[in-house]
Amino acid sequence: MSLDATKEVVSYCADVNADLLLTHHPVIFSKLADVKSGSVVYELVKNNIACISAHTNFDKAECGINANLAELLEIKNTEPYCDGFIRIGELDGEMSVDDFAGFVENKLNVSGIRYTECDNVIKKVAVGGGSCGEFMDYAINNADCFVTGDLKYHEMLDVYEQGKAVISAGHFETESFAFLMIKDKIEKIFTDVEFLVAPVSNPIKTAE
Repeated sequence: MSLDATKEVVSYCADVNADLLLTHHPVIFSKLADVKSGSVVYELVKNNIACISAHTNFDKAECGINANLAELLEIKNTEPYCDGFIRIGELDGEMSVDDFAGFVENKLNVSGIRYTECDNVIKKVAVGGGSCGEFMDYAINNADCFVTGDLKYHEMLDVYEQGKAVISAGHFETESFAFLMIKDKIEKIFTDVEFLVAPVSNPIKTAE
C-alpha cells in the first residue's frame, strides 16, 4: 500500500513478492504513448504485480481521504459537501489560527505548512485532502478555516484579503496518512491477505 506508485514503491513490492499494489494516485495520469524499460508500468508488468488505484472515488467515500483526514485532525460530526470532495465539522474547542496551524502540523507530522493569518476564532473546519482549490470559496464561506493540500500563492492571498483562514498543509501530507488509515479496515474484511505499507516518505522535500 502506498499513496503513489513510484519506482521506489514498485521495487519494494518486488522485494517482498507482493501480488498487488494498492495506491491512491493512479499509475498513469496522462496519455501514455509507449511503455519504456524501467518505467513504473514496465516494472509492474515485469514483476507480475497488479495495481489498483482508488483516486477521486476514494476522496469522497464515507471512509475515504476526507473523512479520515477529519478524523486525524479531531474534527467531529462532519458532513460531506461539494459532492463529497470536502467535509465540514467542528473541533471540540475554539483555537486561534496560529494555534490551529500548529495543531495541524503536529497531527500530520509536517513542518513549514502555509496558512493565512487572521483574527478569526477557529471552531468549524472544512477539510479537503490533496488539491481542492476549486472548492475553496464554498469552504471558506461555510467554515472558519479550510484545511487542504496545496494551494497557489494568489489563491491564498485572495483568502487573506477577505480576512479568512486557510491552511495549505501539503498534498502528500494531507493524503498519505488518510489513505493508509484504510489498512485496519480492509484487514478485517480480507483476513487471509497480508497488507504491507511501503516504507516511503514524501519524495518532494522542503529545505529547513
